[in-house]
Amino acid sequence: MDTAPPPLAVSAAPAAVSAALTETNVRVTSGFRGAGIVVYGAVLDPHDRPSDVVVVVRGPDQPIRIARKVRIAGLWLNSRPVVFQGAPGFYMTASTRPLDQIAGFGTLRRLGLGLDHLAINAPLEQRTETRYGVRDVVVSRLGADYLDWRRAVLRLKEKAGLYDADAAGVRFVDKSLFRAEIRLPAEAPIGRYQAEIRLFQNGQEVAVRERDLIVEKVGAERALHQFSQNRPWTYGIVSVLIALGSGWAASAAFRRS
Repeated sequence: MDTAPPPLAVSAAPAAVSAALTETNVRVTSGFRGAGIVVYGAVLDPHDRPSDVVVVVRGPDQPIRIARKVRIAGLWLNSRPVVFQGAPGFYMTASTRPLDQIAGFGTLRRLGLGLDHLAINAPLEQRTETRYGVRDVVVSRLGADYLDWRRAVLRLKEKAGLYDADAAGVRFVDKSLFRAEIRLPAEAPIGRYQAEIRLFQNGQEVAVRERDLIVEKVGAERALHQFSQNRPWTYGIVSVLIALGSGWAASAAFRRS
């Protein structure tokens, strides 16, 4: 008697995520007061498995100089500055629920996901550099004080509104459609940003989608910004001359009156 072969096991099709930004180019003028960017998308899963979505928006890396207040002879003075070679100028996460409920510590650390796991670059060895007559300590990733300085960076960035984490910032508006709003403050740095939309199921990342966002100055602000970046010494001298000229003009006006 002929018997039919057993059916082949069909593995569950992988889930995917699709997403877009309502705005991909933010134009900064003198009246810029910040901007709101909406991320919207859909979870594509034929099996309707429970899913979590995490949206990460990261701005361009930049060096950070911070100093600690120390008391010397009854006076509060700044200590020698410490330099982190690179940290995101802007970093925000929005998620369907708290990150530690979406994935385990090891997964979050491996992905560098969230403020607690954000990698802030520092060299492996501590050294001292002298620039423009100022001696800076470049902090070591392995140094004993690294975590203290790192916490200080996070605290200052959060206070400025440049770092944030919204544990309920992603909302499903339908069975598979979601949205999240990212607020860029007026102090957001200029440059190329990257938005990552990460899909998690059963504590594991199963799909990711990336989108670019450009924040740029326009008009006179753009020309001034480029001048300051391309010719910093000339920009500094011109700024000092303008300040001296303004002070002299104000003084002369008051003398006449």
